[in-house]
Amino acid sequence: MHDVQSEGTALGLRERKKQATRTALSEAAVRLAAVHGAENVTVEAISEAAGVSPRTFFNYFDSHDDAFVMIDRTIGERVRRAVREAPAELTAFAAVREALATELTQVEESQEIWALRSTVLQRSPHLLLRGMGAHVAEEFQLARTIAERLGAPPVPDTEPDTGKAPDPPDSCGTGQDTPHLDLYPRLLAAVATTAVRVAIEHWCAQKDSVSFPDTFRHVFGHLADGLTEPRAEG
Repeated sequence: MHDVQSEGTALGLRERKKQATRTALSEAAVRLAAVHGAENVTVEAISEAAGVSPRTFFNYFDSHDDAFVMIDRTIGERVRRAVREAPAELTAFAAVREALATELTQVEESQEIWALRSTVLQRSPHLLLRGMGAHVAEEFQLARTIAERLGAPPVPDTEPDTGKAPDPPDSCGTGQDTPHLDLYPRLLAAVATTAVRVAIEHWCAQKDSVSFPDTFRHVFGHLADGLTEPRAEG
């Protein structure tokens, strides 16, 4: 038993170290890009700022551009696992909301980086498009998990797991290798991920006047209410 616990602890430490390195690289990339522009920031400069070698950089990112977008596949994997393992009495909407809320508990500690990243992406349209494509791919994976929770048979992967973010489906979601999903799982995944983006952007703009958990609950409260128009305060 001691050996099993030690192995599990060591694995946890390794994963945390890897996550810390990835975060350091991404934050270094964003901070440098905010000053110099993403197109003027090299892999060597990012690696030096993060205290690692350029070779290490490519252990975490496929390309220079990926460091600015910061799509961490492990986040999506944890959210999907939480949705699958959520209590059966929860609706799919509640399961997704709670999974996202748990994963986003640390967002408030990174307000500066979220704000800087938004600025960097707005200045570089090609990075913004890259980020959107990666988010669409993760959104599709979440939709698959929601569909399975609702009783659909598991959808097999069409590509081998490379440890990198999958490519998004085509614009119609009907490509030859794209599995068909019902409307509700696709819509719930899309609405939930958009709500997270809106919550983060709104919270960043509030200049510390409101907490992120309160903003998150407010946004998802609107969704739960069916986006009923708020009453004007008298």
